[in-house]
Amino acid sequence: MKNYMVHESCYIDDNVQIGDNTKIWHFSHIQSGAVIGKNCSLGQNVNIANNVRIGDDVKIQNNVSVYEGVEIRDGVFCGPSCVFTNDLTPRARFPKGKENYKKTIVKEGASIGANATIVCGNVIGEYAMVASGAVVTKDVPDFALVAGVPAVVIGKVNAQGDIIERKPEALHAQEGGKCSL
Repeated sequence: MKNYMVHESCYIDDNVQIGDNTKIWHFSHIQSGAVIGKNCSLGQNVNIANNVRIGDDVKIQNNVSVYEGVEIRDGVFCGPSCVFTNDLTPRARFPKGKENYKKTIVKEGASIGANATIVCGNVIGEYAMVASGAVVTKDVPDFALVAGVPAVVIGKVNAQGDIIERKPEALHAQEGGKCSL
């Protein structure tokens, strides 16, 4: 018996595991080998690629593709249209295959803002916060607040997402000293 909700417009491939109380909304595609935890919400037009693992209590907003090689742990928030990659030097004519994908890990409780890009091969630390539009090109420490292109640490946040420290030199980098998801 299925204890989760999948909108009728979705495609769910064979060999997929979906946890209890998870909701998958319009026009989404969950590919073979994917594992999605319990109490998750996947918005409209979300693609979960082959063999991706998503923890419990994860929210993935509209228009996000989570590619093979990305692991999303418990309690992560992925804002609308955020981007994951899995190949640093892609070529259409010379694909490297999944054995050469760079692993990306988004640790427990982290948040990724709208339109942020996470370059593959990096780790987003526990409860870290990536600002909207940021481009992450290196590991993000636990509880760090990062913003910009490329993303740099501009402060610290607590588990609830409150900014508890801000680097003074980073204030001029953000309009009005604000950082938004």
